[in-house]
Amino acid sequence: MNRVGLFCAIAAHTMWGLFPIYWRQIEKADSLELACHRIVWSFVSLGILLPVLLRMGWWGGWRIVLQSLRNPRVWMLYTVAAVMIGINWLAFLWAVNHGRVLEASLGYYINPLFNVLLGVVVLGERLGTLQWTAVAIATVGVGIMAVGSGGLPWISLAMAASFATYGLVKKKVHLPVLIGLMMEVSILFVPAAIYLGIRVNDGVSALQFGSPLITTMLLLAGVITISPLALFAVAVKRVNLSLIGLLQYVGPTLQFLVGAVLYNEPLAASRLTGFAFVWTALLLFVAATYRPIRRAKISGATV
Repeated sequence: MNRVGLFCAIAAHTMWGLFPIYWRQIEKADSLELACHRIVWSFVSLGILLPVLLRMGWWGGWRIVLQSLRNPRVWMLYTVAAVMIGINWLAFLWAVNHGRVLEASLGYYINPLFNVLLGVVVLGERLGTLQWTAVAIATVGVGIMAVGSGGLPWISLAMAASFATYGLVKKKVHLPVLIGLMMEVSILFVPAAIYLGIRVNDGVSALQFGSPLITTMLLLAGVITISPLALFAVAVKRVNLSLIGLLQYVGPTLQFLVGAVLYNEPLAASRLTGFAFVWTALLLFVAATYRPIRRAKISGATV
């Protein structure tokens, strides 16, 4: 077991799980503005850090990194990744700002099932009967919530689909973690900066009407944003993917507790029933997915 990788995985998912508390403090800011602050200040933070690390010879220095950046395929993949993570951030912030942290947690709960479906559709992977049953049960759960609330939980679905696609794309690229993050925020930087400029020009930016604490929190948006992403990317390379799959439920569970306990969001019977179906699906999915792995390890140990 790689202890560094395990620590990074736990830390990343814990930070994601507690994110609603941080962003809820900036409740007067527009959700799109918050997403743009995350992009712009992530770009600035990485713009300060990366030149120092490259000058120190990290990842082979400037020459090796620049060679990778000349590949058009790399830019194409990171453009898709940038769009997906941008959608995910915006959907998440909208949910937090509108008192829908529970829907955000649902998005991350069903994300693993979206990963499975992408694996089947894009990578041609095959699922067992129990895994398909888990997907069906989760679908029923989402349907129950849709009927109870009068519409599909679009925020949850948008978050799950965008992050699953983001994860799929990241598997196809091999740049160092922070370099990849810099490419993503660089692609999004110009439109984000333009939007922030418009907000400032109109006199409605959170930087203008917020308290010194709010201003500080906005300026730290880059550090807060890139830290769990960097930790997660490090963990993926060092920890068994089966363990990564189990730990990814830490974040949504913390978000669920934050929404239900800390912010007292309503848990109507239909929503609670829907969550119960999703949780049942996840338990079934985990059992169906990791039981063969355990059997293989036991079999290998007895040979």
